[in-house]
Amino acid sequence: MADNKEKLVDQEKEKLVEQKEEKIAEERQKIDTFADFGNMYNFKKDFTYSYKTDAGLTEDIVREISEKKHEPKWMLDFRLKSLDIFNHMEYPDWGPDISELDMDNIVTYVRPNAQMKADWNDVPDDIKDTFDRLGIPEAEKTSLAGVGAQYDSEVVYHSIQDELVQQGVVYTDFDTALEKYEDIVKAHFMKLVPPTDHKFAALHGAVWSGGSFVYVPAGVDVSIPLQSYFRLNAPGAGQFEHTMIIVEKGAKVHFIEGCSAPKYNIANLHAGCVELFIGDDASLTYSTIENWSKNMYNLNTKRAIVGKNGTINWVTGSFGSHTSCLYPMSILQGEGAHCEFTGVTFAGKGQYLDTGSKVVHNAPNTTSNINSKSISKSGGVCIYRGSVVINPPADGAKANVSCESLMLDEQSQSDTIPAIVVKNDNIDLGHEASIGRISDEAIFYLMSRGFNETGAQLIIVESNIRPVIDALGDKDLENKALQAVREKMQFCRKKGDCHAKCTQRFPHLD
Repeated sequence: MADNKEKLVDQEKEKLVEQKEEKIAEERQKIDTFADFGNMYNFKKDFTYSYKTDAGLTEDIVREISEKKHEPKWMLDFRLKSLDIFNHMEYPDWGPDISELDMDNIVTYVRPNAQMKADWNDVPDDIKDTFDRLGIPEAEKTSLAGVGAQYDSEVVYHSIQDELVQQGVVYTDFDTALEKYEDIVKAHFMKLVPPTDHKFAALHGAVWSGGSFVYVPAGVDVSIPLQSYFRLNAPGAGQFEHTMIIVEKGAKVHFIEGCSAPKYNIANLHAGCVELFIGDDASLTYSTIENWSKNMYNLNTKRAIVGKNGTINWVTGSFGSHTSCLYPMSILQGEGAHCEFTGVTFAGKGQYLDTGSKVVHNAPNTTSNINSKSISKSGGVCIYRGSVVINPPADGAKANVSCESLMLDEQSQSDTIPAIVVKNDNIDLGHEASIGRISDEAIFYLMSRGFNETGAQLIIVESNIRPVIDALGDKDLENKALQAVREKMQFCRKKGDCHAKCTQRFPHLD
């Protein structure tokens, strides 16, 4: 009898072990069904162009850009005023060191060897191959209502489903919008982000080029996402696209933005601008995966204003660039307006990623929820800046801020810098922050199941950021985010007994 009981116990133990192994294999499969993505974004194309300005920033260059784009006089005047502001404004005295960024060496406008096309087959082969490798056509065919693709300073491809056009939805490149919808553009252009906001907003106002324009009429629900993708191929250049989205009363839309560039041994600059106007009872989800190369200074500005009972939902993944300063801002202007911000930042070797979010409560019963996660590895630096401002009119406002930081080694750095300003006593505010490292016990357990150390770390990292990944709301976007994480972790590149054991147990990992 005793022998039978021991046998049953042993069988039960074996069963539990098998179940654990199956569960681990399933989790591993979620993030490892892809090939080696180490060079997915870092491929180079020959640098060709039809026209480019000289390096540097002068009045002549600004006039040259405006002339080449055949802009109305008010836009040229706006550019010149912005240039003057830029020249008289000091660089920020806080945040990352950007002293190595020299505008005298940056080419502000590069026109590719292509005109904008509505048929993918008409795009030049070299540019088409770039976006083919990045998955743009495939995404369009499977899950997107509209697609825009910008190469260097100009949009080279744009399309939108006929059904949306019939409903009055406008989705086009920004140059076309300036031509066809000038009054709308003039009424909104850089009203949320004025050139006086900071030095790089002024720079954007002077040399902006390309970008997307979206207009969703009242009551229209765009059930399938729209996507714009920005690729900077030129070395030593800047990209300054302008994105404007107007969502009228009761309308709904999901906009996806992707960014990448190959790595060069010279600084590149991204100083785009995003302005989002969300009407009463309207909803906008803005999802971004930024995977710029490590020679990129990413100094982008994003801002939204939300009407009564409207919603802005930010979902961001910041994985690339040498230095980033990115703090999407939401102005809750109407009663009951809501902001949801979900973001993940992953800094590796040689990266200083200063990111966060800002919410301003300007009306009663407004609500906001900020959920930020950051990961640093191999000496990377992650800084989170979260700002919540509750102004006197925001009676009954509710806000919650949560930021979690995970460091994978002793060389890395992670800081949280919250700034909360409360000017109303009748509010509900919560804030929590945590900074920690992966436990040795968790690593030991996973390595005992057959993973090497990097593989074990990857599983833990993926579990940590899973809420952000799930919030992206698009399968292709989720895959790109996971690809970026895998590239950062450099999974399964170390050969040896540990690697052999790992791949023997789970062959799909090799």
